[in-house]
Parts: sequence; structure tokens; C-alpha cells
Amino acid sequence: MKFRYTIMYVENVEQTLAFYEQAFGLERAFLHESGDYGELNTGDTKLSFSSLALMTSLGKHPSSGNPHSPNFEIAFETDDVAGNLANALKAGAELVQEVEEMPWGQTTAYVRDLNGYLVEICTAVAG
Repeated sequence: MKFRYTIMYVENVEQTLAFYEQAFGLERAFLHESGDYGELNTGDTKLSFSSLALMTSLGKHPSSGNPHSPNFEIAFETDDVAGNLANALKAGAELVQEVEEMPWGQTTAYVRDLNGYLVEICTAVAG
């Protein structure tokens, strides 16, 4: 078994891909001609987006979640949390937590993306 991809359900796949490119410096790997599905180049495990409309048409009854009560997060590891946080905010992310040093030796910050999903920007865990 191999963890292949995470698919987040969004209103607008094209806008979401553009946001992640600008906010986090990721590259677009694929956008289906329908505009209902796209992927970012994130290594072996893909970060993907599917439109709420497509998932509804497939009978999946999707929800984009509650941005003020998240039930998951995605995380991007970097050596420059503050710089990447500034880029994300400039691209339109909403600040959730400023840069903080955690007791376990990790630096973290949190934002919400344009869909309200929680995104952690962090260093590797020390040790």
C-alpha cells in the first residue's frame, strides 16, 4: 500500500492551484480540461483538488468544512517559516498563528487558504 494523494474539495480548482503556486511556491502538475480536478507537484504524494460540483455530481455529498473548526491540516516544511508565512499572507492567506517556537524544537505558523483549509508552515522537528 502506498499513500498516493490527498484530494481537497474546493469551489474553484483553477483559483486554488494559482493560490498554492503563489502562496507556497508550488508548481502545477496537472489541471484537467474540465477545470474540475488538478494536482500540484509535491513529490511522491500529490496534493490534489477536486471541485465540489464534480464530487456532488458523483454522489459524494462533499463538504468544504468549517474554517473555524478544522478537522485536519496540511503542512509544508521549510527552513524559512517567517519568509514563507509572509509570502502566504501576501497571496491572500488568512493568518491563524504567527511564527512560534515549539517546545519540541520546531518552528510553526498557521494560515487558512482561500478555501478556509488550515495550512501549517513549519521546520522539521528537531532531534
